[in-house]
Amino acid sequence: MEKIHDTIHSKRFKHIMHATLALLMIGWVIFRFGAVASENARQVFNASRVAADVGAPVNTIRAEYKTGVLYEPLSVQNNRAYVTGARAKKLRIGGRVGAGEIVSVSRNLDLETGMFVVRTRGVADGLHYAEFSADGFFVPLYAVRDNTVLVAVDGVATSRTVTVASQDSETAYITSGLRSGDIVILSSVNSGDKVQLKSNQGEI
Repeated sequence: MEKIHDTIHSKRFKHIMHATLALLMIGWVIFRFGAVASENARQVFNASRVAADVGAPVNTIRAEYKTGVLYEPLSVQNNRAYVTGARAKKLRIGGRVGAGEIVSVSRNLDLETGMFVVRTRGVADGLHYAEFSADGFFVPLYAVRDNTVLVAVDGVATSRTVTVASQDSETAYITSGLRSGDIVILSSVNSGDKVQLKSNQGEI
């Protein structure tokens, strides 16, 4: 018994026990990391397989030809605003600006400023938003990439080239490339991917 007692309390025995405990802890940590990694890989694989088999769930909206409105920022001073040529094309006589309206849009450059002059009536000084009203399809801007949108055709995301006639910070005004009833995909998927349409679809 005395020999066993001396062995247990010896430095060599303590070193062996500490090393054994350390190895057990390291082994347990490695096992847990391996188990978690294996589970994560299995979940990723299952999600990818489900997406490939039945399609990824996507947010969609139904295209409808209608009258819509875009909003163009306009800084007015003494019922006059100066804009670039690209912005001048978006503005129309009679378009609403705040509590007033646009009465003229110059088609010639103002030589002093190098800008186009927009004259308004009944508009207070400051930053306003001119309304641009037109008939067509109005799609969330983020759904348009390089003049294409994705539409769902027989459960597959299909690329469709569109003509974007104008846009504001949130919406693209499309004049061709869409038809009434088309299901426009708003989620991030690739052309050719299988998709599942979510049940609550609005209109654009």
